[in-house]
Amino acid sequence: MAFEGKFLFVVRMDVSPEKEGVFNEVYDTEHVEDILKVPGVLSAARYRTEEFEVMLGGEKKRISPAGEPSYLTVYELESADVLTGEGWAEAVEGGRWPSEVRPHTYNRRHRLYRRLQS
Repeated sequence: MAFEGKFLFVVRMDVSPEKEGVFNEVYDTEHVEDILKVPGVLSAARYRTEEFEVMLGGEKKRISPAGEPSYLTVYELESADVLTGEGWAEAVEGGRWPSEVRPHTYNRRHRLYRRLQS
């Protein structure tokens, strides 16, 4: 998969365990779908962290995600300006996200990355 956008907006967070079901339902069926309708948003993908093993410096190392947010969403954007536009502002405040999900999230981290190569 080749990225076409010039920016990646990365959102990481945790959610209270008792709200995990509604978190995933709303994220998958409403929130991401609303954001994908915003002009300049090219794609979105969600992930959940996992413990893993990797070879580093000739040794197999086990990497634990302890302390890191459990959920990650990556949005591919044409421009950083998408994040301050009216479409984005409306999308992130739509549906059940602001009232039923956002109050139960924590350990939130937001980062914007600019692509270095074309």
